[in-house]
Amino acid sequence: MPIRLIVGLGNPGPEYEQTRHNAGFWLVDNLANDSGARLQRETRYNAMYAKASIAGQEVYLLEPLTYMNRSGQSVGALCRFFKINADEVLVVHDELDLMPGTARLKKGGSAGGHNGLKDITAALGTQDYWRLRLGIGHPRSLNLAQQVADFVLHRPRREDQELIERAIEKALLVMPQIVKGEFPAATMKLHTD
Repeated sequence: MPIRLIVGLGNPGPEYEQTRHNAGFWLVDNLANDSGARLQRETRYNAMYAKASIAGQEVYLLEPLTYMNRSGQSVGALCRFFKINADEVLVVHDELDLMPGTARLKKGGSAGGHNGLKDITAALGTQDYWRLRLGIGHPRSLNLAQQVADFVLHRPRREDQELIERAIEKALLVMPQIVKGEFPAATMKLHTD
């Protein structure tokens, strides 16, 4: 089943733009630029939205303008309007359990404490959608004394930012396979470091 909707998770507003929690936005911004699509505000979905062509497939790009914990409002509205099934959705998000520089693809599973995923699961009525997890590290694994909520809402250190950008570049290289539904091949390429 090909992917018809790619959702980047983040928080709206310039104060959040460079924070770790916005890694999903960073990837979708790059994807829009690479495909020549232009994200524009769409009030029907309360999101930045574009239609793009990736590997010959028409794909919708979405960045909810709700805060992270209400991301499901935008995703649910677009999926209902275009009749997109959960297994045709790819959600791109920051992942505390992966070190910076790591990107992993998986389908389904729990939200793992990620409020954006919790809200999308509630809106779609299932956990059975694809996730592209971009590692940002955990404050403990990076030897930082910050609380998690504080950590995700701050900019990464320069060395971590470079690693996150490298993971995004690697994920963009397999996006044509992901969009075409070639998940085993995309997973193998992405997970091989």
